[in-house]
Amino acid sequence: MTPTLSYQACIDACNACATACNTCLAGCLREEDMQMMARCIALDIDCAAICQLTASAMARNSEMARHLARVCGEVCLACANECVQHHHDHCQRCADACRQCAAACEAVNR
Repeated sequence: MTPTLSYQACIDACNACATACNTCLAGCLREEDMQMMARCIALDIDCAAICQLTASAMARNSEMARHLARVCGEVCLACANECVQHHHDHCQRCADACRQCAAACEAVNR
């Protein structure tokens, strides 16, 4: 098995999480009280970016992939913890994707 294949589940989770974060971000921007959503928006941006970076590093079998996965998992949990506080469907779906990604990132480092 090539090292990249061992990362495939995490790559898939990172890509799904980035998509969920971008969808949540767009949804948050359409909410009436955007100020209340400011932290959610900021974390969506950070989470999508680190997920995309981590997936890309894993796809090319970067020596930094496991380190990025640790950080990615931390950012995903922070984003999940923020999103779960909001009742919007896009926030709840994002929180789920973030928790799944955090678990996949943790599994890479076991």
